[in-house]
Order: sequence, then structure tokens, then C-alpha cells
Amino acid sequence: MTMEEKEFNFDFNKLIIDSKFDIIIEDLKQINLSLPNINSGFEQNLNDITFSKNGKISTLDSEIQATNLDPKNGFKFFEKKYTILAYDESINRFDSLEGTAFITSHSLVLLDDDDYIPANYLTFYFYTKSKEIVDKSKYIKYSESPETDSKIDYTKDKIQFINDRVIKNSILLIDGPLIAGDAYTYFIKPIIEMSAHNIIPIFFVKNSFSNILISSIESLKNKYNSDLHWAYNFLKNGQRSNFFHYEDAINPRNSKVFCYIRVFNSSPQRVEFHSETFKRYFQLIPEILDMIYYQLLLQGNVNNPQVRLIAIAEKYARSTLNLVNIGKILKEVGIIPTINQKRFGW
Repeated sequence: MTMEEKEFNFDFNKLIIDSKFDIIIEDLKQINLSLPNINSGFEQNLNDITFSKNGKISTLDSEIQATNLDPKNGFKFFEKKYTILAYDESINRFDSLEGTAFITSHSLVLLDDDDYIPANYLTFYFYTKSKEIVDKSKYIKYSESPETDSKIDYTKDKIQFINDRVIKNSILLIDGPLIAGDAYTYFIKPIIEMSAHNIIPIFFVKNSFSNILISSIESLKNKYNSDLHWAYNFLKNGQRSNFFHYEDAINPRNSKVFCYIRVFNSSPQRVEFHSETFKRYFQLIPEILDMIYYQLLLQGNVNNPQVRLIAIAEKYARSTLNLVNIGKILKEVGIIPTINQKRFGW
């Protein structure tokens, strides 16, 4: 369904469990999974693969500079016509000898006049290299690379979940990078479509060892460990950097404009816009960044600076996983969660 065809709706205050969830559980019961269960300990930080080595970087300003952010102006932004939403997710991964399960809680929160209104979507996937197991189930998936295939399924679900609920004249705050590996190329077209319908998607990256700035800009070379290291030293509290433009050399659609924000005496974060979004809403973006700064101050977490609305979405995502006793269900079918369950599946 395209953006033109869909009807925008307020499909919130709901917990939606994917229709395949129970079917996969029942199929797993019939397979009689064996023990012991193995946790690979594999965890991949998507924030570290947001820039291709073939990409081109440039600054949109005449020079590298810092700009003071205005929280009072950020507060006034809420008087404008835009609705504000935030997305986050929580993921658990469980391993068995027969395959790997991923349980994801997608969370989208709408900021109302006096409340936070959530919508949550719970999905379950099981991946295996055993064709014999796959032949016994309609929804268990054959996969040579569960990490890759799970990211693709997760991204498609994320797109559909957001696209079904996002509304016109809205600002959409999304935890995580815009471009991160092959799976995220699925996200580019919907983001461009949203931008054309007065929807402004914005992405936040808190943890990253990217070094594209310090390796591409002559004045920054050989001085810093990472771009975040540079941003921390360059910015004062309550400042943002100038805007940088990144474009993939192979596919120019995979492009973005970003800046760094430092709120407290802690690590800065990167704020990203797709290039089409930035071009279309250029005049409004400085005010949006003031609003983001206000939300970061409102949350007030010095050790983990986070936009308030994203922090709320994160809490709903984690709580949704706790509503369904995944550990008990998987134990019944032979998958025993390890003691050290991670929030992120990769």
C-alpha cells in the first residue's frame, strides 16, 4: 500500500501480536528441540556500519563550526501543528542446536497533549539450516545466515508497523541509524515517501566508532580516535555541529545529512536526516534541533542522553517483552534462555 492509498489512522493503545507467533510455537513443539542449548554470544553493533568506505563526505557549511541550541525555542516548537512520535524496539535472541529464535517488540509512541499513547507489535522468528525442520513448518525459515535474514525481517516489520500508523504533519523520532548495512536499504524508499507527505523522520545514533569525518577532513586527521571523540572535544554542552552530507558512491539514494549534538559532559550523539528530508524541510530543521535539545534536557539522563519520547518508547518495548513470558514458552518447546539475555539480538 502506497502513502497515497493508505488512510492515516490513530491505531494506538494496542498490543498487536503477529499472527504467525502461535503457529511457529506450535510447530516448534512438534519438532522436539534437543538440549543443550547454546548461546553464541554474538552481538553486532549496527551503529558501527553506518558509512560505506565508498561513500563521499562533505560539509554543507563554509566551515566547521558549532551552533548554540535554544531549549526555550525548542519548548515553543510544541505549539506548532506537527504531531510528534517516537520509535524504538527491544530484541531478544535465543539459540538452540536446531536454530535461532528472535523475538522483537516494536514500539511507537504518540505524544498527546497530556499523555503518551503507545502502539506495540510483537514478532517471533525461527531460523535454521535444517531443510528437514523447514519442511515441517510453513513459517520456520531456512537460513544460512540468521543474523542477516533476521535483520531483513526486522527491518521490513519495522517499516510496515511505522508506515501503518504514522500520520501527516508529523515528526518521527527513530532510535538507531538511517543507513546500517544491507538490510537498511529497505528503509530508504519509505523514508523518501514519508518526506514527500509532510512527515519528517529523524534518526539518532548514540554509540558509534565511525571515523569518516576524521579520516576525510584534512584538519581532523590523526588527532582523534573517532568522530564522536572529535565532536566531544569540539562542542560545548548545549551545542550542535554544522551539517555534513554523506552519499554512497554506488547508490546516491543512500545519502544523509547529519550533525552531532552534545547535551551534557558525556558522549555526544549523531542526528541524521535523509538528504531528501533535509532538502525539503531545511528551514524548519534548526527549530526541530532545538526541540530535540529540549527533549534531551527533559529526560535529563547525564550518563545516557536520550530524547524523552524515545526513552518512553523504549520502556514500552521492554515492557511488552515482559508481558509475554517468552522464557517459559521457549522452555516448553526446548529452547532455554541463557542467564545473560541481551536486549539487542545482534
